Amino acid sequence: MNQNKPRVIKDYDKLDPAIQEQIKLVYPTGFSDYLIYYFDKDGKNVSALPFETEDKYYLIRMTLSEAERIIEDDDDYDDDGFLKDHVREEYEDKYADMELAAADEDEEEEPLDEPDDEGDDDDDY
Repeated sequence: MNQNKPRVIKDYDKLDPAIQEQIKLVYPTGFSDYLIYYFDKDGKNVSALPFETEDKYYLIRMTLSEAERIIEDDDDYDDDGFLKDHVREEYEDKYADMELAAADEDEEEEPLDEPDDEGDDDDDY
């Protein structure tokens, strides 16, 4: 996640429909397995679905039961909770120019640089 991106915490049903479609592309097998848990500013344990666009980092508030209900009630998903192929293809075409990612999905850990002691008489601890 880019630390400079604005962070948005919002309920799924209050998101723009275009953002909802993009989320479906990133989570074609449903949301419940991807929820993260954190403590809000009041110390309450809450769950949310992470989602990142080119310009924002979203935490979409939802409980486990809400995540399951959203998929069950959404006609874009089949009875097994998978995004229907024709819907996925439509959204892929529609959002082909956008970089979409679940939080930390595309990030790779970079190896740490090896210490370079050549010509260095000091011991750095």
